[in-house]
Amino acid sequence: MNGGVNGVALAVFIFFFLLVTAMGFLAARWRRAENEHSLDEWGLGGRSFGTWITWFLLGGDLYTAYTFVAVPAAIYAAGASGFFAVPYTILVYPLIFTFLPRLWSVSHKHGYVTTSDFVRGRFGSKGLSLAVAVTGILATMPYIALQLVGIQAVLDVMGVGGGEDTNWFVKDLPLLIAFGVLAAYTYSSGLRAPALIAFVKDTLIYLVIAVAIIYIPIKLGGFDDIFAAAGEKFEAAGAGGVTPAPAGQWTYATLALGSALALFMYPHSITATLSSRSREVIRRNTTILPLYSLMLGLLALLGFMAIAAGVKVENGQLAIPQLFEDMFPDWFAGVAFAAIGIGALVPAAIMSIAAANLFTRNIYKDFIRPDATPEQETKVSKLVSLLVKVGALIFVLGMDKTVAINFQLLGGIWILQTFPALVGGLFTRWFHRWALLAGWAVGMVYGTVAAYGVASPTQKHFGGSSKEIPGIGEIGYIGLTAFVLNVLVTVVLTVVLRAAKAPDGIDETSPADYTADAGDPGVQVELPPATAGSAH
Repeated sequence: MNGGVNGVALAVFIFFFLLVTAMGFLAARWRRAENEHSLDEWGLGGRSFGTWITWFLLGGDLYTAYTFVAVPAAIYAAGASGFFAVPYTILVYPLIFTFLPRLWSVSHKHGYVTTSDFVRGRFGSKGLSLAVAVTGILATMPYIALQLVGIQAVLDVMGVGGGEDTNWFVKDLPLLIAFGVLAAYTYSSGLRAPALIAFVKDTLIYLVIAVAIIYIPIKLGGFDDIFAAAGEKFEAAGAGGVTPAPAGQWTYATLALGSALALFMYPHSITATLSSRSREVIRRNTTILPLYSLMLGLLALLGFMAIAAGVKVENGQLAIPQLFEDMFPDWFAGVAFAAIGIGALVPAAIMSIAAANLFTRNIYKDFIRPDATPEQETKVSKLVSLLVKVGALIFVLGMDKTVAINFQLLGGIWILQTFPALVGGLFTRWFHRWALLAGWAVGMVYGTVAAYGVASPTQKHFGGSSKEIPGIGEIGYIGLTAFVLNVLVTVVLTVVLRAAKAPDGIDETSPADYTADAGDPGVQVELPPATAGSAH
C-alpha cells in the first residue's frame, strides 16, 4: 500500500462526494407531494417512480459497495468459487418476475409499506408479522455496516485518516463525516435521496468497470497472462482455482440458489420495489436488471487481475481499491474510489429507511402506539433510521470487521426463513399462521446454531455459510438447509392444524388485489389512508 495521502485521487473523490451530498439534500424538493408527512412519501418516494428510476434505484440498492469490494476479493482469495454471486443474480430475476408484481399490487391496494404489513394482512397474525419484521431488521443492520466498511477501505487506500498509531478520532474522522452527511440527507429527503444519487453511482460504476476491463488487461499483458498468474497462485497454495473444484460444486450450487431465494426477502429490496408506480414497471425491471449481472461478471474478474498485478494486502477487502491505486492514473483512481464510496451511500440509505419502516409500522404502531398518526409514523421512522446508522457505525468502529461480515452471512440465513410467509402468502392461503411461525422458528434456530459451529482459519465461530456433517458429508449452504426444514415443519403443522380446525386469522385481501395495476386503463385502485394498512 502506498505511503502518504493520494492528493489527486482524494480531490476527485471529494468532488463527487460533495456532488452527491448536494443532490441528496436537493432531492427533498424532487417530486415533492402535498402530503410530505407520511411513510408513503418519505419511505417510498410517493410510490411514483417509473421504469428507469426504479432500475437505477434497484441497481443501486442491490449492487452495493460491498459487492464492488467483496465479490472480486473472494475471487482474489479463493478463486472461482467466489463467482457464485454471478449465477445467483441470474437466477433471481425469473424468480422475482413471478411474485414481485403480485406483491406490488396487493401492497398498493392496501397501503402496505413493508413485507410485515402484507404478512399481517394476509394471515391476520401480528405475531408472524413481528417475526418477519425483527428478522428483517436484524439481517439489515450488519449489511449497512458493510457499506461503511467499503467506504473505510477506500479511505484507507487513499491514505486518509492516518495509520494505526493515529488517535482513533483523527483516524476515523473521514468516516464519521461521511456517516453524518448520509444520516442528514436521508433524514431530510427519505427515499428520494438515494433514488437521485443512484444515477451518479451507477454511471460511475459502469464507467469504471468498462475502463478497468480494457485498460488493466492491456497493462498486464492480456487475459491469458492474468489467468495464468491466478492459476499459478492457486496451484501453489493448493486451494481454490480458476475453475470450481469438484468437491465444492454442491456448496457452490446451493449457495447460489439459496442466495437467489434470499435476495428479495431483504427489506431494502422490497422498499425499492414498492416505490414503483405500477406493476408493469416491476415486470420491465426484471427483464433489464440482468444488465447488472453482466457488470458483476466483469467486476469479479478484477480479483484475478489483482493477483496478476501482484497486489499484496493483509485484508482481502482492500485488494480491489489497491489494484485501482496501483494501475490507474491518480485522477481516474479518484473516480473509481468515488464509485465505491457512492456505491456505499445509496444502499446504506435505502437499508436504513427499510429497517426504520419495519420498526415503525410493525413494532411501534402495532404494539406501542396503535393510534399513531401518519405524521408521527414518519417522525419515528426518521429517528429510527438515524439509530440504525449509529448501530452500523458502532459495528465498524468498535469491532473487528470480520464480525460484521460474519453477521451479514448469518443475516442471509435468517432472511431466507421469511420466504414461506411472504412468497407462499402471495400465492396461497393454505399455510396456517401458527405453522408458518413454527417453521420460521425452526429455520432460525437451526441456521444460527449450524452457522455458529462453522469454523475457519481465522474464526472459531461463524466462519462461513456452508456446513459438513460427519458421516453425511457436505450439505451445502446452511440457509437453504434451514429453509427446507422450515418448509417441512410448516407443511406438516399446517396439515395437523387444519385437521384440528385451529382458528385461522382473517385475510383482509381478495384475489383481485394481486393482479390489479394502477397504471392499467379502466382499473381503479384506491389507496387507503396511511393508517388503514396498519389497523387490523
